[in-house]
Amino acid sequence: MKKMILIAFLLAFYASTSCPQEQPRQLVVHAGHCLVVKGFLPSSRAKILSFGYFLDEKSYPGDKVLYVVNFASPTRSNGLVFAIFLTRDGDHQVFNIQNKASFVLSKEDVHGVSFVDPPLGGTWTQGRLASAIDQIEEQPRLAIPVRDFLAVDASSSCESYTDPQPKRSDR
Repeated sequence: MKKMILIAFLLAFYASTSCPQEQPRQLVVHAGHCLVVKGFLPSSRAKILSFGYFLDEKSYPGDKVLYVVNFASPTRSNGLVFAIFLTRDGDHQVFNIQNKASFVLSKEDVHGVSFVDPPLGGTWTQGRLASAIDQIEEQPRLAIPVRDFLAVDASSSCESYTDPQPKRSDR
């Protein structure tokens, strides 16, 4: 009986230490899939792309925002940053891409980031994105094969601020 309890404890410990590492990677893979489907990632011949992420569950009460950086180079000095709101629609995880910006790390800028192609939303949004980039810089990056983004996952769906909006009737 003691042996079974020990095995159950070890399995629970292993599950609790391995799952948190896999879940963020899967979130980034799903987000990357949406970035590909919506045409936000530049075309490349690379077989593996470099990403970083930061999951913000505090800045927008009731909302989760996944900030994803696609690094353009191994030095991590520039890339694209995306703000993706995560919601649930029944059994589906919805990845709603709400902003995109091209950046270069810069010691001369107040936030340490210079936006080559600024995001929508002005200074406030730039501050949020710069803060997310700063937090992402502190974490290990993820090397994700491009083929992982090509698989369709029925449990998630993609939306974007660039999607056509339904026409409003004049009634």
